[in-house]
Amino acid sequence: MITPESFFRALSDGTRLRCLLLLLAEDAICVCEFVHALDLSQPRVSRHLGHLRDVGIVTTERRGQWMYYRLNRELPTWARDVLTAAFQAEGVRDLRQRLASMPNRPSISCN
Repeated sequence: MITPESFFRALSDGTRLRCLLLLLAEDAICVCEFVHALDLSQPRVSRHLGHLRDVGIVTTERRGQWMYYRLNRELPTWARDVLTAAFQAEGVRDLRQRLASMPNRPSISCN
């Protein structure tokens, strides 16, 4: 169960917050897409995503060579509301544009 304390601690890091805002906008994203959109190294992105997974905010699904992340479907309503409010305040247009410009973007979706 996600507690408010663990949730807000996870949000306190800018990289993790941007990852969550991208997931709110894109549904499921693989690590390579985060690397491209955030312009960060794969180990750094994976470490932050691992923290979000350990807290229970995101879930993972492996599809072939790709590891996809998505918001936990069981995320409490209050937590989704916080992310939605942050998305509206912060916006992620630039990150989404970077993501859309990614060459050879994986086409496998997690539905």
